[in-house]
Amino acid sequence: MDLPETKYVTVGGAQVAYQVSGDGPEDLVFCHPVGWQLDLSSQVPFDSEFIGRLRRVRRVIDFDRRGSGASDPLPLNAIPTWEEMAEDLAAVLDEVGSERTAVMGQIETGPIALLFAAMHPERVTHLILMTTTARFMAADDYPFGASRKDIDWFVELTAATWGTDDYIRLTVPSSYFDGPEAIASYARMYRASATPRSAAAQHNYFLRDIDVRSFLPLVQAPTLVLQSAVTRFLPRDHGRYLAEHLPHATLVEYPGDAPPDLETPASDIVEFLTGERPVEINRILTTILFTDIVGSTERAASLGDHSWRSLLDAHDGAVREQVRRFKGKEINTTGDGFVVSFDGPARAIRCAQGINEAMKPVGLDLRMGLHTGECEVRGQDLGGLAVHIAARIGALATSQEILVSSTLKDLVIGSGIEFTERGNHGLKGVPGSWNLFALAG
Repeated sequence: MDLPETKYVTVGGAQVAYQVSGDGPEDLVFCHPVGWQLDLSSQVPFDSEFIGRLRRVRRVIDFDRRGSGASDPLPLNAIPTWEEMAEDLAAVLDEVGSERTAVMGQIETGPIALLFAAMHPERVTHLILMTTTARFMAADDYPFGASRKDIDWFVELTAATWGTDDYIRLTVPSSYFDGPEAIASYARMYRASATPRSAAAQHNYFLRDIDVRSFLPLVQAPTLVLQSAVTRFLPRDHGRYLAEHLPHATLVEYPGDAPPDLETPASDIVEFLTGERPVEINRILTTILFTDIVGSTERAASLGDHSWRSLLDAHDGAVREQVRRFKGKEINTTGDGFVVSFDGPARAIRCAQGINEAMKPVGLDLRMGLHTGECEVRGQDLGGLAVHIAARIGALATSQEILVSSTLKDLVIGSGIEFTERGNHGLKGVPGSWNLFALAG
């Protein structure tokens, strides 16, 4: 997709940057939290995957509020109030000619979206609140809010580590990135969005001073509340409170500390806006990993059933931990091996490397094969020629070897992953000959 043009509108003596993209029949404006920067957002998965899905059904309006991102910076003693941030939103909508729109807020911008919906009911068709709140700090009548001690800790953490890889790992859900490159992209965008002192000052204001609970009964738009335990400041009670006090709210809670992937909340939002769930695709391009324990029959015979079962349990746990770490999807088990799919070929290779390392303390040697190709989706299973190719490649690997097809190798050029040629091979039941490569090192 071509990158949208960044434009500016003047609000309160400052210039606010905005972009318009997508060609849907209606509008959706996204109020982004601090850490967002319009011109770098396409480099992180959240924009390229999540917002990209929303652009298919709506004209999406993004903006950097005053004091952050590509908009005018402000002195630390002039952090915009949430009322002023709502003015930024109104000015951008006026500038692009949006009379009625869906409004989406996340983390500290949820109160801004709520305030705008309460003040301008005639302009808001839908309200979407992603992991946010009407108030952050605890109070006598709001016991699940954050304590002053927790807020002090977070503000100090922001001032000391904002824009670093460690800060991203601590504050961004792991399902939003897939490795060091994505973490670095987030860190780069955070640094471009605000300085550590400015980010800390903004967090200090948001966490201590925002309280829009009195506005909740005034919100007339149908509201979707998406909640997960993404940060220590936003336990599930915040989302439940919003759903209970907003007149027309639907609550969707995700297990764990974040949605399992970016597709899930995007599909929930599309269904909320259009009344239809995105059509399920029955064929996908994916990377398949096959693992197999070398000499498993002989090892089982020498150890006996009980000891072998214990060793298999350790193997299964170690493999599943690496699959979880690299965002793979377990498709099947083969008794002494796994079939796993990945939406990123480099991540699949790194997972295979991680599995090899994880087997060292377990005391088992594995052979692994990988291939990228089109697969048929059969419920929770995958089928098709690509699955058979990956299995046949895995069968040709030697102990601790990771073999890949030339298709997969070509897809990770430039990633720094190195290979050694293993020549042309015929694969049983697969037409033609296949040039295979072993992962170097």
